[in-house]
Amino acid sequence: MPRYTVHVRGEWLAVPCQDGGLTVRWLGREAVRRYMKNKPDNGGFASVDDVRFYMRRCKGLGLLDHDDLLEVALENNEFVEVVIEGDVMSPDFIPSQPEGVYLYSKYREPDKYIALDGDSLTTEDLVSLGKGLYKIKLTPEAEKRVQDSREVIESIVREKTVVYGITTGFGKFARTVIPISKLRELQVNLVRSHSSGVGKPLIPERCRMLMALRINVLAKGYSGISLETLQQVIEMFNASCLPYVPEKGTVGASGDLAPLSHLALGLIGEGKMWSPKSGWADAKYVLQAHGLKPVTLKPKEGLALINGTQMITSLGCEAVERASAIARQADIVAALTLEVLKGTTKAFDTDIHALRPHRGQMEVAFRFRSLLDSDHHPSEIAESHRFCDRVQDAYTMRCCPQVHGVANDTIAFVKDIITTEINSATDNPMVFAKRGETISGGNFHGEYPAKALDYLAIGVHELAAISERRIERLCNPSLSELPAFLVAEGGLNSGFMIAHCTAAALVSENKGLCHPSSVDSLSTSAATEDHVSMGGWAARKALRVIEHVEQVLAIELLAACQGIEFLRPLKTTTPLEKVYDLVRSVVRPWIKDRFMAPDIEAAHRLLVDQKVWEVAVPYIEKYRIEQNQELFPESRPVSPTAFSLGSLRKKMDDKHDHHESEDL
Repeated sequence: MPRYTVHVRGEWLAVPCQDGGLTVRWLGREAVRRYMKNKPDNGGFASVDDVRFYMRRCKGLGLLDHDDLLEVALENNEFVEVVIEGDVMSPDFIPSQPEGVYLYSKYREPDKYIALDGDSLTTEDLVSLGKGLYKIKLTPEAEKRVQDSREVIESIVREKTVVYGITTGFGKFARTVIPISKLRELQVNLVRSHSSGVGKPLIPERCRMLMALRINVLAKGYSGISLETLQQVIEMFNASCLPYVPEKGTVGASGDLAPLSHLALGLIGEGKMWSPKSGWADAKYVLQAHGLKPVTLKPKEGLALINGTQMITSLGCEAVERASAIARQADIVAALTLEVLKGTTKAFDTDIHALRPHRGQMEVAFRFRSLLDSDHHPSEIAESHRFCDRVQDAYTMRCCPQVHGVANDTIAFVKDIITTEINSATDNPMVFAKRGETISGGNFHGEYPAKALDYLAIGVHELAAISERRIERLCNPSLSELPAFLVAEGGLNSGFMIAHCTAAALVSENKGLCHPSSVDSLSTSAATEDHVSMGGWAARKALRVIEHVEQVLAIELLAACQGIEFLRPLKTTTPLEKVYDLVRSVVRPWIKDRFMAPDIEAAHRLLVDQKVWEVAVPYIEKYRIEQNQELFPESRPVSPTAFSLGSLRKKMDDKHDHHESEDL
């Protein structure tokens, strides 16, 4: 017999249907009838006939025709929403879909797997798992470690040994011994009481990352979870059944207790859960729709699910990967601006950077050479100002290797810490199967990722700070030799005037966000947890800083391409022309004022999807190979890393350079 799960005003109702020939209208009326029956005031309606509504699928929010037959319009066990006309939802109402529903309606279940062993997960892998590109399975070695660890817990329970979190309470209640008959209840109570977060739920991608990372840590075999329970969690992940996890509430010590408890709450069939099939619904209905059973917690398993730094670290993985992407593309955008502003390439000479051989600085200088070297990529724009009377460029162009470079080195440093953290056991107590004992420690403390992510925000912000100054130079006719605000008929048209203001606003906001959260600590849990990392806020604000950096660079990318319009018919170098063509495939030239926000978002999407990098990187790597061959013609190709570290040296062509003078 078909059954449908119907959402009415925040309530979820299971509605059986004995006749497939009934209509969508009948399903809506029956759901409203059941809703009214359960309300003391009938939900505010005199009768079902008074209720005017429309219906839509929870997956994709597609509207349903009331006259369609259920057997034609819906699948068995599908999730449907009744939207009552005139309703104004409260601010805390959970919609059936998260933000960006158009993305999730296209979700396709993956058929590829990543095998987790707790030791070899990469930040790239975790981001891919977050995007739903892979399912998870355990390696045989990980399964064996999990089983061995669980045997230690079973032994403790059998022998009635007093061990923190297994046979005692938590935090201040660590000395309270719990009777054996109540150990399972202890774990459920732990999950329920600690599910006290607030704020918006994590979007599906971030919840997937959080869930995958917790699975990876459990796979290490130091948490004491049973293999049966861990396999249930993996099945839920693979079905994309994602619990409702509020983004706020962790202080980042004794782990990310609140968000991980919300994660565990969904796993035991309580609270809300989301899947592409259901949208948001009660967890028990979502699991049932996917043929899954809620987890029944055994001793220590509640603690095993909620103790660790996975909220900080999973968000940190996204932050470091997005930071890497925008840092690479910032060099390309800045090179395009330098061309438009008729700058010199002399400041990127290999010999200069060999005297200050920071890795990031040398790689950025190399990228500028690979995009602007006139021997490889003739530029009509550069040729046009060969004999100009300017002496040297402003710092925002000349010092890109130094400023962008340290951002690259910061990202590499943070990525190393985050990679270590995602493959670390962060529970308490730890279960050591070989020693047959548990040991309490402090690996749950989030200071490492918290400090690293504060540093990441500070380092990456500078890409936006210097970009905003380049936007100013592009828009200011006294500095650019271009029309004011990059538009014809200035006055009638404002052009990029307020786009620059947006960039300035984002840079200013970043200055506040870059104040480190990890310098703060508030004692919690009756002074048991008397020093905390505040890493959850460090991770969330790092992501916000990076998003702002992306948006500022999107504005610079648009402005630089618009600047090229006023230099036509002259052309820039081949790789930068390819970047220009990419931008023009989504944003047309600015002839007169128009709605600008969609253009900024289109350019932002190119950067987020790394399309700008994909267009330019073949030229960058070809240049790298050619330089290696010129310098070492009789040897094997030198590795890209070796070149980027400055072990290779090249004399730059200086026929387009300005005259040199001392800085004033």
